[in-house]
Amino acid sequence: METITYVCGHKNPDTDSIVSAMALASLHNTLGESGYIPARLGHLNDESSFLLKRFGFKPPLFLNNVRTQVRDLDFDRPPMLGKNVPVSHAWDLLQQNPNLSALPVINENGTLYGMVTAGAIAESDMRSIEKPVIQDAPVFNVLSALEGTILNREDDVFDSISGEVVIALPASSECLSSVAKGAVVICGQQEAVFKKALKMNASCIILCQSNLAEKYHGIASDTCVISTPYDAWRTARMLYQATPIERIAGNEKWVCFHLDDFLDDVRDKVLQSRYRSYPVLDEEDKVIGTLSRYHLIRPKRKRIILVDHNEMGQAVPGLEQAELVGIIDHHRLGDVMTGYPVFMRNEPVGSTTTIVATMFQEHGLMPGEKLAGLMAAAILSDTVMFKSPTTTMRDRRIAERLARIAGLELEALGKEVFSASSADKPASVLLKTDFKEFHIADHKLGISQITTMDSENMLKRKEEFVGEMEKLKEEKSYDMVLLMVTDVLKEGTTLVFLGDKEVIKLAFGLTTLQENEVYLPGVVSRKKQMVPALSQLWG
Repeated sequence: METITYVCGHKNPDTDSIVSAMALASLHNTLGESGYIPARLGHLNDESSFLLKRFGFKPPLFLNNVRTQVRDLDFDRPPMLGKNVPVSHAWDLLQQNPNLSALPVINENGTLYGMVTAGAIAESDMRSIEKPVIQDAPVFNVLSALEGTILNREDDVFDSISGEVVIALPASSECLSSVAKGAVVICGQQEAVFKKALKMNASCIILCQSNLAEKYHGIASDTCVISTPYDAWRTARMLYQATPIERIAGNEKWVCFHLDDFLDDVRDKVLQSRYRSYPVLDEEDKVIGTLSRYHLIRPKRKRIILVDHNEMGQAVPGLEQAELVGIIDHHRLGDVMTGYPVFMRNEPVGSTTTIVATMFQEHGLMPGEKLAGLMAAAILSDTVMFKSPTTTMRDRRIAERLARIAGLELEALGKEVFSASSADKPASVLLKTDFKEFHIADHKLGISQITTMDSENMLKRKEEFVGEMEKLKEEKSYDMVLLMVTDVLKEGTTLVFLGDKEVIKLAFGLTTLQENEVYLPGVVSRKKQMVPALSQLWG
């Protein structure tokens, strides 16, 4: 099974988060380290959707959780048995695979009918001693179990065999005097017994190692006559094993698990039940394997690489259960912790995509034309067309090189990027499109940023935004909620806020502040300007 590694950006992903995940996965796969899959933790914003379509890419896989699931376990994939398979075949399979405690019995469409265990087969065999009866055993099953041959003429058709099983010992024909009509009679060389059984209308006569088989070959009779090379004792035992496995498996309500079930929930159900083996079902409820208790001891965890973030509050849910193998980021160090060393690359540049593009160069590789264009657009987006204070000369050089590979002009591409946002969406959607949660000292706050080329029109909807911000503040118990409406052309931000007005005054050195809005010239970066200002104030 191929090892899968998910490359994940942060929640409420922006273009840099999406593209850096795609580019890093492409780099690893190009280097022959297959199995790297880019993922996103939220819906694409308008800008990202436009750019992916513009360069011909599909959105990354949507990943809402990386908790360990049944699909991550190395569960057993035993043979699947049809309902009409003889018990003998199931027994042979269980003996050949001693590590399997049960085998699934399935319906024709692959869904679960029941489970069969060696114990259930042994129990059925013991019951056959107390009650020596077979019921509707398919003739084909019987012939297979006994390696037998039907002696009747071809016009005599038999589908199944039923009746009380009687072994006629070498004696007079009186040995059948108490046998009821329709019995299954097992005999050898006693021709008198054979004739008596025919007269009694036995449902089946089985001749064991008998010369009578040749004499009565082609017999016309309503009684099924079978010849077998087995002796009488083995014939009797094998006869019960010709019973269809469905009689033993039953269709009781088994505890089943699906591929998407989480390991924590599976453990709870296993502890509350008595079974040794549990069927595993796919999305269509078809059986694909079995799960035993020992599979839960050392589960295989999902492999994750984080890009464009390193804080638990922005990471994929269930990260604590995953195997974190790397972090590529350009933000401050957050609170993601590991119990073992991991690859980490954190550089003070304007875009995570810049770091990934540098890694392409270091390996002597060059992204394809379309990917290069998408990466250049991501750098322009995150650096606000190089106007953000986080921008470095490396961002510029890398973006220019990528643009040359893609055959594009950066300024024109930048205008495409920042014209892609749709201002007519609901305020709740716009507010959460590029929203991040921060914990600074003992303060909890959320900061949303809308980057536009027409801030005046966007701010006409201020009251709508404030209403949604109030809902969010109450729902998440934030101390503050901030909305940065960043104008690319003006190179500044109008800050709309809910919370302590004095905090904003002190953080940005303002002497006066009215209501809940202030224009901050030169402020375009949440990471480099907004968060550091609040961090310095709160320590």
